[in-house]
Amino acid sequence: MIPDTHIPAAHTSAAGSLADGLWERLTGLQDAPPQWLVLLTAAAALAVVLPHPLWRLSRNAITIAHEGGHGLVAVLTGRRLDGIRLHSDTSGLTVSRGRPTGPGMILTAAAGYTAPSLLGLGGAWLLSAHRITLLLWVATVLLLVMLVMIRNAYGALTVVLAGGAFVLVSWLAPAGVQAAFAYAAVWFLLLGGVRPVFELQGKRRHGGAPDSDADQLSRLTNVPAALWLFLFHAVSLTSLIGGGRWLLGL
Repeated sequence: MIPDTHIPAAHTSAAGSLADGLWERLTGLQDAPPQWLVLLTAAAALAVVLPHPLWRLSRNAITIAHEGGHGLVAVLTGRRLDGIRLHSDTSGLTVSRGRPTGPGMILTAAAGYTAPSLLGLGGAWLLSAHRITLLLWVATVLLLVMLVMIRNAYGALTVVLAGGAFVLVSWLAPAGVQAAFAYAAVWFLLLGGVRPVFELQGKRRHGGAPDSDADQLSRLTNVPAALWLFLFHAVSLTSLIGGGRWLLGL
């Protein structure tokens, strides 16, 4: 006869309470920050996007979103993701396997320059719905998933530092700090998603970046690279306008 196994009621109750508490924390609503804090975080994000010396450092975060966009869409369209590399010059490389042409390859190539802005737009929607904690946790999970696919030391360090900041803020910081961090991160994605497209346009005007995402898309679709640049501009600018309106409560 196999003896019955009993789990102490206190243990099951504690586990259930912990799970309920985590779920409530994840799905609960948080108070909207004051308008001055929203404007202050926007100014702070702008301050690390406009000056070139600070942008050289902060652009690493945009590269994470850029390459993460390539990787995520590659997986969603059925391609095999081999790995992602992030470099100290703020460039990156995402390698996937599959058909060299077709919708999957086109969507994967188009996802890079649009990813930061679209992530910022999604973040702005969550913040407008008072889901600050959910935003922080979703960002942490996305960074953790990306870390698994990183294939170089600098890239791993960059993603670990970014993910660690989200973990520390979401678990240890008071509500006001969490709100400021979340709003600053979303503003940064919205504003930082605009500048790389203008940089790419400038490089191409002077004969640089011959193998850019826009040029790859042009070869895949027989659509001029200038039109793909226009699409990148349209996504980044409309995301900034729409996301900004959500963040400002307009």
